[in-house]
Amino acid sequence: MKSQHAELPRRGTPDFLLLFLTFLLVCFGLAMVFSATSATSAVEFDDPWLFVKKQAVAVVLGTAGMLFFMNIRYNVLKKLAVPFLLLALFMLIAVIFVGTAERGSKSWFNFGLYSFQPTEFAKLAVVLYLAALISKKGEKFRDFQNGLLPVLLILGFIAGLIMLQPDLGSCAILVLGALIVIAVGGANLKHLFFVGITASGIGGLGISLFLLTRPEDYTNYRLERLTSFLDPFADQLNSGYHLVQSLYAFGHGGLWGAGFGQSIQKLYYLPEAHNDFIFAIIAEELGFVGSALFLLVYLLFLWRGIIVSLRCPDPFGNLAGIGIMSMLGIQAVINIGGVSGAMPLTGVTLPFISYGGSSIMMSLISMGVVLGISRENNKLENSRKRR
Repeated sequence: MKSQHAELPRRGTPDFLLLFLTFLLVCFGLAMVFSATSATSAVEFDDPWLFVKKQAVAVVLGTAGMLFFMNIRYNVLKKLAVPFLLLALFMLIAVIFVGTAERGSKSWFNFGLYSFQPTEFAKLAVVLYLAALISKKGEKFRDFQNGLLPVLLILGFIAGLIMLQPDLGSCAILVLGALIVIAVGGANLKHLFFVGITASGIGGLGISLFLLTRPEDYTNYRLERLTSFLDPFADQLNSGYHLVQSLYAFGHGGLWGAGFGQSIQKLYYLPEAHNDFIFAIIAEELGFVGSALFLLVYLLFLWRGIIVSLRCPDPFGNLAGIGIMSMLGIQAVINIGGVSGAMPLTGVTLPFISYGGSSIMMSLISMGVVLGISRENNKLENSRKRR
């Protein structure tokens, strides 16, 4: 006779491929951060490993958070959605008053050796909140006044707080990712179409008013940064400087690359080589072939995460996973598009690859949620097999 304990359902195992690809990207990111910073940090700080060690601390903390969230069930995450959103709102408001300004944006809380960007937490909080709200409303979500409108008002308020920093790149990632969750959640597409047109007009007007109320030199600088990708060589010593140096890195890399650690642009030519422009260093050192292989791995990672999310029978888990993977994918597209000259530069990091403690920690924690979804999927599959 089987014991009662033996009849208890066991948690499923996490998706091994997704877990492996996540750590593969993290390890590759650490290697590229070392390559991009070792020479300059050895000169400036007498420690070529400085940035890698700081990034490794963030990876350890993020991995701990990932393991924690990987073991949380749906019902707990669902209950945490509203507290997480309230915490995100508090931090987004607080950072405007007590945050530290870096690169023209007041987006960080400074804790001495480390800083934290609350927008990174807000991305996860918004996804979990939308997933919980939409799964609770069900068919009522298709109603505009009682379903879609309250969600859009909350999303608009959060986007407005982020633009007050200002952080256009993070705002775009959060809004686009949230709209994907809303669309997949069953919103009426006609409603979304008209809302999109209206939001575009209001957003354009808001950005224009924001720029016009700033000093003229600030306005000109922001406008030039947004439009310089159209012809960066027209002003290659000022507004187009970053992109021109990035394109030089792509050109130097050629087909096979200059070799790992052999980048020239990282030697004070390309600012933020270890952060926003790390993909340019990848292209320079590993060439077209290495960059293409990296992108294939990244696409496989995103595809696997979406497949895991789609397999989830629970609406909350389904929407949460799709939202997380969508935001990671959108951020990667915006980063790579910016450094390659395909779209405006917005100053966002490449998830799992770029240097940045807040980004790597929250990316790993977010993957903990997706891996937790995969555990629930595997548990259900194992239960069916036992039957």
